[in-house]
Amino acid sequence: MKTALIFLFLGICSINLAGAAEPFEKDVIKTTAGNLEISFIGHGSLMVKFGSKIIYIDPYSKLADYGQLPKADVIFVTHEHQDHLDQVALQHVRTAKTVVVLTETCAEKVPGGIIMKNGDIRKVEGITVEAVSAYNIVHKRDSGQPFHPRGAGNGYVLTFADKRLYIAGDTENIPEMSQLKQIDIAFLPMNLPYTMTPEMAAAAASSFKPKVLYPYHYGETDPTRLVTLLKDNPDIEVRIRRMK
Repeated sequence: MKTALIFLFLGICSINLAGAAEPFEKDVIKTTAGNLEISFIGHGSLMVKFGSKIIYIDPYSKLADYGQLPKADVIFVTHEHQDHLDQVALQHVRTAKTVVVLTETCAEKVPGGIIMKNGDIRKVEGITVEAVSAYNIVHKRDSGQPFHPRGAGNGYVLTFADKRLYIAGDTENIPEMSQLKQIDIAFLPMNLPYTMTPEMAAAAASSFKPKVLYPYHYGETDPTRLVTLLKDNPDIEVRIRRMK
């Protein structure tokens, strides 16, 4: 298996976005319609550039000065928790032309967006977007309520030309993941106790076999554990970035 750790694979670099003081790692993925650039802001937050489009996933102002970052063409919000739906960050990057894709619960706090439910598929700014379930089965609050109830959150599969990018959101290794097809790049969370253990993430990845796997939103969980667990799976390249 090809395994790439921080700073150790071709194509990674640190950049300053729009003059921002914070350096963010960036990977460049080639597609049939040009480069797909993924900037790793941290936690569950990403910035994606494809052609002239700037896309944010779960922008979170604790991680960066979003007032210094490019304005958004599209923003995807996975669920309503404050580290994923951050009004301050949204205000900085959202314009009158920005398309916000979000859940029904998120729409109660952020008006004017496009609501997508689990299973929905639609085109957004030329990108095919599939909303995927994201929820807990095992990990629950003391009350017995899952940290992320079924139906409340979304993961998203985004198609950029010939590449399919899966952003799982906050979820465990749910059965719906085994139905995912032709995923080129996947982001799976491992922030305990809220989402997956490394073992859960390895099982999830083994079920749908992304070509490139990024553990993200991993908190104090050791992401290198995922490398060990998938060492015998030569078809999945694990890349670790600063996504604590």
